[in-house]
Amino acid sequence: MARPLGAPRTPRAYRCCCGRQVFFRNSRCLGCRAELGYVPSRLALQALSGPDAGGSSTATSWRLAEQPDGPALRRCDNFASPAACNWLIEPGDRPGVRLCRACRLNRTIPDLSVAGNATLWLRMERAKRRLVSQLIGLGLPVASRVTEDPQQGLAYDFLRSVPGRPPVMTGHHNGIITIQLEEADDAVRERMRVQMGEPYRTLLGHFRHEIGHYYWDRLVRGTAWHAPCREVFGDERSDYAAALRAHYAKGPPADWPQRFVSPYASMHPWEDWAESFAHYLHLHDTIDTAASFGIDPGRVDIETAPWGEDALWSRHDPTRLAFLDMLNAWMRMTRVMNEMSSAMGQHDFYPFVLPRAAVAKLHVIHCLVTGVAPPRAAEATARGAA
Repeated sequence: MARPLGAPRTPRAYRCCCGRQVFFRNSRCLGCRAELGYVPSRLALQALSGPDAGGSSTATSWRLAEQPDGPALRRCDNFASPAACNWLIEPGDRPGVRLCRACRLNRTIPDLSVAGNATLWLRMERAKRRLVSQLIGLGLPVASRVTEDPQQGLAYDFLRSVPGRPPVMTGHHNGIITIQLEEADDAVRERMRVQMGEPYRTLLGHFRHEIGHYYWDRLVRGTAWHAPCREVFGDERSDYAAALRAHYAKGPPADWPQRFVSPYASMHPWEDWAESFAHYLHLHDTIDTAASFGIDPGRVDIETAPWGEDALWSRHDPTRLAFLDMLNAWMRMTRVMNEMSSAMGQHDFYPFVLPRAAVAKLHVIHCLVTGVAPPRAAEATARGAA
């Protein structure tokens, strides 16, 4: 029997003050009709009340129902926009701030006068809020490049391609993440997935991949982690443009399933890092969600060959057993979820097979995210000799 997993880093199950189950995107309880808001510092969706609320969703000041005499909170200005943001602005935020921690990351939003853009933006924001809540839960730096940290912060441009102009490309550059708005259109995204021969393409997947590029620049480049990451993922100084041309002209190397988490990861070390980072976030949020709802992967009656310490990047990590528990729980959960997806006639929930090399890469990312100190030279030498 597998060891039970610890408490989720990002809880995903919430209850209203009336005891009814409520969910991440909700802004009102369907049972007692209480107003709800997501409190980022608590990683929780909570019921709201207040003397000046007056039963109106547009009230300017709220308090937590469990703390009627507590500090006042405000709804994000995007609550009343097509983004339908249910996050709250907290007392610790800067005076005068009108957008929540997630919405402050926006540099460019779609032109809402264009038909269909409002719906696509809503889908973008829902995926972004899921991502940002997870980043906060993992303790990763999340600050707006627009209003908070112009040097190291993060910002999003949601852009739609215009006929007669170069198409918008999803990507990251110097803290700015551009997401092609059409990716929020399910039909367009599925057509692109088929055309590109991808087993998986989701809006949340794009957000998780591109944030990986951002965190390479923020947490790896020029730090003590740079050399270990270069050792595992490859030398990122290799010509990216040439690698991109080669990938689309010739496809991935024949042995990519033995070395990478996906075909695209084989294109260049930067993409290997970003794909691996996205898969780490997939893994963590799925396990956090399962744990939040009382699902114990250790009790799942399905056979898997568990990964052991010999598959890890380093045995000097004090959290290595917790990582292995999470990884092996993920393997059991994905097998069951793939069967559940088949039962509904859907594509596999997780259409990937993790090779040993990819497990070591996920472990590097786990060490960095959880604050494990990078290896000293002697430890790196010992690891290489093992």
